[in-house]
Amino acid sequence: MSSVPENESPQPQAGGGEREFAIHRIYVKDVSLETPHSPAVFSEEWQPDVNLNLSSAARPLGGNAYEVVLVVTVDVKLGEKTAFLVEVHQGGVFLIRGFKDEELGHMLGSYCPNILFPYAREAVSDLVVRGGFPQLVLAPVNFDALYTQHLQQQGAEQAPAPQH
Repeated sequence: MSSVPENESPQPQAGGGEREFAIHRIYVKDVSLETPHSPAVFSEEWQPDVNLNLSSAARPLGGNAYEVVLVVTVDVKLGEKTAFLVEVHQGGVFLIRGFKDEELGHMLGSYCPNILFPYAREAVSDLVVRGGFPQLVLAPVNFDALYTQHLQQQGAEQAPAPQH
C-alpha cells in the first residue's frame, strides 16, 4: 500500500526519490480502564464532567519506518468522584520516505495521529461501554491545529528571554 496525503502528489526530491507514505500496521499498544467508585457510581445522576487529553510521540524504527503512538486519556467525574478513567495508547508503524524535514514533522505530528484517532476513539468507546457506562463518542480532533499550537509553544519556549 503506497499513497501520499491528500492534496500532495509524489514529487521527485533531491536524489531522485519520490515521496512515499504507507501504513504498515495499526495496533493497540496499551489500554487501561479504572472505575474506582463502581458500583456505587451507577446509582448517581449521570451528569459527567469529561476531560480529554491527547498526546503523541514518534520514533524512528530504522530505514524509513516510524512508530507513532497516540495517547488518548479521558477522565470522567461526577462531582468530585471519578466515574472512570480510560487511557488508550494507539500505535502505528508508517513508512515515510522522500519528505523534507518540516514535512516529515507534520506527517509524524499531525497526519499519522489523525489516522490513528478513529481507532483510539473506537477503543475508548468500547472500554467505556464494557465498564457499564453510557457510550462515549469522542468528537473529531483537528490535529493540524494541535500540531501548529505545539510548534508555537516550542518556539516560545526556545525564544531567548528579553534582557532588561
